[in-house]
Formats: sequence, structure tokens, C-alpha cells
Amino acid sequence: MTQTERRQFLIRALLREQPRYRSVEIPADEKGQRDLLRALMNVRRPAPVSDEYRAVERAYLREAAAEKGIVSLSDLSPVDGDLYLWQGDITRLAVDAIVNAANSALLGCFQPLHYCIDNAIHTFAGLDLRNCCNEMMRLQGHPEPAGQAKITPGFNLPCKYILHTVGPIVDGRLTRAHCDLLASCYRACLTLAEENECESIAFCCISTGVFGFPQQEAAEIAVQTVKEYKQAHRSGINVIFNVFKGEDYAIYQALL
Repeated sequence: MTQTERRQFLIRALLREQPRYRSVEIPADEKGQRDLLRALMNVRRPAPVSDEYRAVERAYLREAAAEKGIVSLSDLSPVDGDLYLWQGDITRLAVDAIVNAANSALLGCFQPLHYCIDNAIHTFAGLDLRNCCNEMMRLQGHPEPAGQAKITPGFNLPCKYILHTVGPIVDGRLTRAHCDLLASCYRACLTLAEENECESIAFCCISTGVFGFPQQEAAEIAVQTVKEYKQAHRSGINVIFNVFKGEDYAIYQALL
């Protein structure tokens, strides 16, 4: 199959699953098809996928990743020992673990084409990620608390693992409790990464954006917590602070 044939196969398969979408026409242009496929993946509830779908999805997403350009740790330059700063799409990173800023359901973002990192990671990892998280949460039996971390395979992403952590939501004044929970997110991810023998981890800007944590304070907590963890545990894990916005890049650059 060509990449276009794979994309159209996946769209048709997802449309067949949901009767209310069966009358939707597949756009003729590539961008329209990409957006429709992503939207259908975003809204799909956890459910088994066929081996045929999984194989086509794997081929499609891995070629899409190659087209975007895969970035390895060796492509980056450290800014402070084994600490790195990189601006770009975290789903391109071929490191041992990337961190997802998840919600308490841990099932990804169901809003079609939403700009959040949770949406991007679940989209480009593929449907098995949501199914894996759903089973994990079914066994847990309650929403994921803030300040902890869960680990899953990376599925169709270049990374080996995804670490899912729920950061604090700041709705109003920033408190010590918010700051302590955010620091706990970083410590929990680092601990879980090293328990799984990860030598590199990429952190997104946890709790900023829609969760409302001020960017400057969040970055200060991130850098301080990582440095304190590495010193306390004599850890040699390589840490990438991954940012998307230029404003965040400037903040981290000044801190590092």
C-alpha cells in the first residue's frame, strides 16, 4: 500500500465502526484526509482493533514519523551536563521515554484535532495506546491522582516508553500545594523511568497551557526538581526539557 492507500483504509475502517459517521465523505486532498483520520482516532472510545487495522496503522504512522523527521539524543547538544533543551514536537523524539501531560482518566484527549500534547501523543502512538491505558485504569478502579506516573509502551512513536502524569490544575492563585504536586510529577516520572532502565527522558511543560500553571514557575520547579533528583540519586539519566513555544524556550534557556 502507498501512504495514501493506508490513510484511506484507516479512515474507512473507522467510519464503518461508527454508524453516525458512515455518511461522511473522505476529502480528496491530503490535508483533509489527515485531519479526518486524526479526528476519528481522537473520538474513538477504547475498543479492540483487528490485526489488519493494526498492521496498516503501524505502517502508516511509522512512515509518517519518518516523514516528520526522527530526532535522537545524539542529534541534540547538552546545555548543562546531561541536561538538554529542545524546541519541537515531542512525538519526534527517539529517546527511551517521553512524558505525557495526561488528564485523570488517562485515556487521551477526545476533542477532535485538539492542540494539546495528550492529543498528539495518542494520535501518533495509535489506537493501542488508548486501549492499553483503558485496561490499566480498569484495573486501578479510580481516576489517576495528580503527582504520580504510569508507564506504557511507545507503540508507534519513536520512543520506547510513554510516562503519563497528571499535573495540578491551577484555577486562581498559585499555592504551595500546586507546586508540591508539580514537583512530585517530575520525581515520579524520573523514578519510574529509572526503574525501567531508561537512560533518557523527555519532559514536556507539565501543567502549563490549559491546566493553568504559570510558565515561569513551572519551569523553575521542573529544573530544580530534576537537578535535586539527579544529585540525590546520583543519577546519570539524560533529561531533555522539551518545549513547543518560543516563550518557554527562552524561560528554560535562562534557567539552564
